[in-house]
Amino acid sequence: MSPASLSRDLPSASRTADTLIIKAVRRGGPWLALLAATALLGAVAELLLPLALGRTIDALVSGEPGREARLLTTSLLVTFVVACDALGVLASGASGARAALWLRRRVVTHVLAVGMAMTRRFTPGELVTRAGVNVEEAGRTPEAVVTAAALLIPSAGSVVALALIDPWLAVTLVAGLGLIVAVLRAFMRGTTAASGGYQQAQGEIAARLVGALAGTRTITAARTEDQEARRVLAPLPRLRAHGLALWRLHARAGVQAAVVIPLLETAVLAVGGLRLADGHLTVGELFAAARYVVLGAGLGSAIGYAGRLARARSAAQRLTQVLAEPPMPYGSSALPPGPGTLEFRGVTVRLDGRAVLSDVYLLVPGGSCVAVVGRSGSGKSSLAAVAGRLLDPERGSVLLDGVPLSEIGRERLRRAVGYAFERPVLFGETLGEAIGGGRKPREKGEEAEVRAASEAACADAFIRRLPMGYATPVAETPMSGGEIQRVGLSRAFAQAERLLILDDAMSSLDTVTERQVGRALTGRLADRTRLVVAHRVATAAAADLVVWLDNGRVRASGTHEALWDHPDYRAAFEAAS
Repeated sequence: MSPASLSRDLPSASRTADTLIIKAVRRGGPWLALLAATALLGAVAELLLPLALGRTIDALVSGEPGREARLLTTSLLVTFVVACDALGVLASGASGARAALWLRRRVVTHVLAVGMAMTRRFTPGELVTRAGVNVEEAGRTPEAVVTAAALLIPSAGSVVALALIDPWLAVTLVAGLGLIVAVLRAFMRGTTAASGGYQQAQGEIAARLVGALAGTRTITAARTEDQEARRVLAPLPRLRAHGLALWRLHARAGVQAAVVIPLLETAVLAVGGLRLADGHLTVGELFAAARYVVLGAGLGSAIGYAGRLARARSAAQRLTQVLAEPPMPYGSSALPPGPGTLEFRGVTVRLDGRAVLSDVYLLVPGGSCVAVVGRSGSGKSSLAAVAGRLLDPERGSVLLDGVPLSEIGRERLRRAVGYAFERPVLFGETLGEAIGGGRKPREKGEEAEVRAASEAACADAFIRRLPMGYATPVAETPMSGGEIQRVGLSRAFAQAERLLILDDAMSSLDTVTERQVGRALTGRLADRTRLVVAHRVATAAAADLVVWLDNGRVRASGTHEALWDHPDYRAAFEAAS
């Protein structure tokens, strides 16, 4: 995605990010309450401490009775401040972890709910960065918000306390605090912008690295490691520039605060000294004023928390971009009894502004085996994706037994349609669970279905040879590409009640195994509709009907024998071989 597209409508994006931050802060639970309580009570105790110290000094200097009690009170206040700080550190870590947990769960769940549409906008590496690093940064919000807010209490309280001691001291402090607030506002604006650029460059590097890792064999075979490293790290100068900008912002704000705060303290003490000389202040009151100006100027230490808040805000903006992608809506209609008739009515699908399917009309008879053929880029995988509603078409509709897929409930649709892919991802702890769709077979009937599906996919034999059979953990099972595909086929066979879609799902099978699976497709699996993306002549020849795609359109359909006489049809297989 271009930076311009990500920065559109910034005020609205900022408001949405702020809303997300507020929700994350609330997820801190009881730890957030403890953090707020310790920050508030600690700030109040720090506010009372200069007054207690001043009165203790006056009592010790004048020798008035009760000085021991005042000294004890001051000691208890110091102890209380230290205890609040310690509890605050614990509560800050726990509340941040809870906020990050809520954010990560929401982002990951949403990404999976949106499905293919999400990966068409964001690369996998970009999504991993946002669900990882950016969630972690946004999860630090509770500590930054509560601590920064708590710093306002000593500042406001210091103004009030100085006003009670001497109004001129309060006026001097307010003037200095105005300068500190101006420094913080400029720092927040600059840091938010620089953090956004830094996080975007991070995401680009992660996206390129994930892509490179997917092609490590090709890179190693071509001996292009150095070139690929340069390509992956191409955004590094931009990352460095944004990082330096952040450091410069911190340094500038730190220098400005380092100049303003001592000047402010000097100004208040100078005014206090004049008032002491005039007899309007006691030594203890001047000492208390000195402590209060330090507390009030402590707002300058909010630079660190303001920086965290700015980075969290920038990270939240990147998360809201992900959450803004609408999840696929599902209806509530049930499927009527039927053979699995599949119909495409004027289906158009666009990818990056280019039509990958254009105005496709197609009727797949229920219970038939249909092969989809065509050159690379002709739209075969896009047709397979909309056939089972992994993707919604931009225009047109797809119907299963007369019901639009968009009107069918999610669970009903997923039970009706089974998918197998070139590189299947196996869910579940064991092979049996992986074939059962991630669920553990609980009844003998379910176990029988899993084994029947595995037999049809030629996976049963090699699974039974494993020491634990179907109970073998997936993570501990070394499998070849063909064996993984057979497990993926088994899962699809077990799941599909009406429609089975194979998208290049037999590319890693040897010729003998492919022929055996092909016999199962035309034999024991003939009770459901089968849509097979085919690259081999044998697969197309075994199908009841062949749909020939060319540049996103149905160029022809019919039997393999009828289409074979066309040289362009034969060329589609030659290009794939």
